[in-house]
Amino acid sequence: MRPPEGGDKQMTAEYYDDPHVRARFAEFLGGSPSEETTARFISIEGVGACKWYHPHPISALPELLKKHTEVARSLWDSESLLVDLDMEYVNFDDAAEPYRDSRRAFGIQRPIVDAIEELLAGYGIAPLHLLSGRGHHFIWRLDRQSHVCGMLAHLGRLPDTVLGKYAEPQPPEGLKVPLDLAAAFHGLGLVMEFFAHRILQSAGDCEIPLELTAVEVGPINRGREIVSLDLSEYGDPLHTRTLRIPFSRYLKSERCNSTSSKSESSASPVFVIPLHEMDELTALGVMRDEAQVRLLARRASTQIPEQSRGMTELVADYKASELARFHDYFHQSDHDAPERWHATYDRTPLGALPRCVSHILQHPNDLLLKPAGIQHVVRTLTAVGWHPRHIAGLIRSKYERNYQWTPGWCAYDAALRADFYTRLFAGLFADNLDPLVDFNCQSTEEKGYCSWTGCGEILENHRLLLVNRMKEFGQRVALSSQAKQNVCDSRLEK
Repeated sequence: MRPPEGGDKQMTAEYYDDPHVRARFAEFLGGSPSEETTARFISIEGVGACKWYHPHPISALPELLKKHTEVARSLWDSESLLVDLDMEYVNFDDAAEPYRDSRRAFGIQRPIVDAIEELLAGYGIAPLHLLSGRGHHFIWRLDRQSHVCGMLAHLGRLPDTVLGKYAEPQPPEGLKVPLDLAAAFHGLGLVMEFFAHRILQSAGDCEIPLELTAVEVGPINRGREIVSLDLSEYGDPLHTRTLRIPFSRYLKSERCNSTSSKSESSASPVFVIPLHEMDELTALGVMRDEAQVRLLARRASTQIPEQSRGMTELVADYKASELARFHDYFHQSDHDAPERWHATYDRTPLGALPRCVSHILQHPNDLLLKPAGIQHVVRTLTAVGWHPRHIAGLIRSKYERNYQWTPGWCAYDAALRADFYTRLFAGLFADNLDPLVDFNCQSTEEKGYCSWTGCGEILENHRLLLVNRMKEFGQRVALSSQAKQNVCDSRLEK
C-alpha cells in the first residue's frame, strides 16, 4: 500500500534525524559528528550534463536532507586520494528493470563481484563495499603523503586545458585543486584501466556483456542490457565528480519506477548501504526497509579504509604491463593545435568512412557523447590507420565546437574526456580484449547507430582491417617502448 499523504516525507524526516544515520554520513565525509570533515563539498543531483556537480558547503547538509534530495560527497578530499570502482547493471531499453527484478540484476553481477574481491584480496586491499540500486561500489583511500600517491602523480598526464581549470578557484569555498593531487588522480585513472582489464580477464563468462563504461549493445534477454565497469569518473576533472553517501536515499529507482509502465506505483524506497555481515540477497531486502536500514546504521561503519600498501603493488604491476606501454605510446603524440584544425581534423574525408561513422561525426550531440558512439569511431579510424591520440584530437575538435551542448558541459574538459574514452577503447586492442563480435552492420543497427540500407557489408571490411591493424598495433607499441628505453639508457650513460 502507498503510505498516507505526507507519511513518506515524515518517515524520511525522522530517518535523517536519526543520530546513527548522521554519524555514518559524517564518517563517509571523512570526519565524525564532532570533527571537521575532509570532503571538499557535498552535492545534490541535478539535470543535464552536470548531473551531480551542484556543489554546496558541508555545512549545508542538514538543510539539504530536509528537502529529501539525493546527496553525494566530493571525490576531492583534503587529506586523501579516493579510489572508486563502480559496477552496475544497465538496461538501455528499460531503466526500471534492475529495481523490478533486483535479484536477477545482482545475481548476474555475482561472478564479477567474486573476481573483483579475489583480485583486491590478492593485493591486500580491503575496500568499503557499498550496494546501490543497480550495483556495487568498492571504495578505498590513499593518504596524500603516501609513497603510492607520489607514484601516481608521476604517472598522471594533464592536458593544458585541464591545468587551466585546476588553476581556477572552485565552488563552493573558492579553493584550488592541488596539482599534485590532480596529477595523482589522473595517474590513478590509468591504473584503474589496468585493473579493469584484469577483471575482464578474470571474470569468466557473464550472462550478459561486461563493458567498460555504459556501452550500448544489441538486444539480449530483456532488451539492450549490460554490466558496466564504470570508469567514467576518471575522464573528468577531480573537482567535478562525486560519490553517493551511504545511508542516503537512492531516488533514481523512484524516478524510474514512476516513468515505467511496467513498474508498480507502490515501489519501496531504496537506500545505499554498506554490505556488512550479510549476503547480497539479505542486503537487497534491508536496503528497501527503512527500519532495518536504521538498525544497520547502528553497527556498520562507513569509514573509507586507507589502503596504500596494497595499492603500491597494484601500481607496480601496472607499470610493468603491456597496457602501460600502450599508454606511453598513446601520449607520445599530441592533438593538433586548435588553430590548425581547419587544415587537419576538419578535412577528415567523411565520405570515405562508413555512413554510420560519418553520421556520428557530423551529429556529435549526442552521438559522440555516448560511449558506444565513441567506440565505433575509435574502432573505425584505427582500422584505417589513425594514431589513437589523433582520434582523440578529432573528437576533442567536435567537443569544442558549438553543437548546442547541454548547459553545464563547460564544467568538464573536452580534451581530457576525448583522451580518456579513446584511450580506454584503444587500450582494449593493446591487451587483445576487444573481440570485435559486434563490429558489424547488423549489431550497429541493433544498437541504434544505423538506419540506412544498401551499404553492403562495409563494416565487415573494416573489421578485417582492424584485426590486421591490431597485430601491427602491438608491434608499434613495442617499438615505441624500446625507443623510449634506449633514450633512458643513453641518458644514464651520460
